[in-house]
Amino acid sequence: MTRPVVILDAHWRQLDELFSAADLRSLHDIAEVIWGRDAPIPADVLCDGLTRADILIAATPQVDQAILDAAPRLRMVIEVSGAFPDTIDYAACAARGVEVLSCAPGFRQSVAEMTLAMVLAGARGLVTEHEGFRAGREHWLADNPATDFTLFGAKVGFVGYGSIARVTHDLMRPFAPRVSAFDPWLPAAVASAAGVDLVALDDLMADSRCVIVAAAPSHENKGLIGAPELARMPRGALLVLISRAHLVDFDAVLEATQTGHIRAAIDVFPTEPVATDHPMRNNPNLILSPHRAAAVAGGRQLIGQLILSDIAALMDGKTPAALQRAQGSNVAALAGVGDAAQVADMASQR
Repeated sequence: MTRPVVILDAHWRQLDELFSAADLRSLHDIAEVIWGRDAPIPADVLCDGLTRADILIAATPQVDQAILDAAPRLRMVIEVSGAFPDTIDYAACAARGVEVLSCAPGFRQSVAEMTLAMVLAGARGLVTEHEGFRAGREHWLADNPATDFTLFGAKVGFVGYGSIARVTHDLMRPFAPRVSAFDPWLPAAVASAAGVDLVALDDLMADSRCVIVAAAPSHENKGLIGAPELARMPRGALLVLISRAHLVDFDAVLEATQTGHIRAAIDVFPTEPVATDHPMRNNPNLILSPHRAAAVAGGRQLIGQLILSDIAALMDGKTPAALQRAQGSNVAALAGVGDAAQVADMASQR
């Protein structure tokens, strides 16, 4: 393949969110880049570019049969919001041999790092004692066996064992936790190689000192963890919600923490921003993070590296393998249930 033509329409994201300066230069070195600015692409520039484009990179790609007809050279579509959107005709793309890729794997490092931080903060009572210290209620040299635990040898359960969970597990390995997972899509051989026991959801909830919700949202797993599942957790256990609020009955989580049955560390919420008068703000059994697991300087720039890797694969006639490929099973389950639109709304407020 000759030097490809790439339409880069990343808005509402900023280019330096997705690419380091060096990686953005590399993109311009290996491809002719159309647009590539921190602003929405004008309609006339997009229409003209589609006639020559091999690759479309967009926050929310709009790709239907008419777009495909207008883009005879198009070989790859890459979304950079973090979820497969409903704005793509996946069947038409597949029929044309157009690869559709999601940038979701590019969040794995920064989100896994935050997950570990939330686990350790919750396990060791760091936030609780910090707040107690401010109010003069700290517990000097005191154990709190009802809530606090060491991660060394702890039973940790992952709901979903995808890229974020796997990196989190790797970060935890020095603590030698006993790890189980509920993941209907995970091959048993992959779980075994990672040292993970595949178990039923009820068993995972009942047997884990810490449960990490890391699954991608799908049409099948909305509200997967509700009041019955939370009731199975040991008293004082820690729930870490790092993927999407879609996976839990959020009211049930708040109830289970308000009563003190469990504690939770939460980075994602059903409605964002959270209302300033919401009672969760005063719940002592919650660690709250305003959807910022990936919000660290350079925290999303792995996306740019993965984009470059898959463009190189396309140029070499190989199948892209760095980003998440849209295939029949995962698109049917995932498309349209992510929170790209919600994140876009949040981004517009910055």
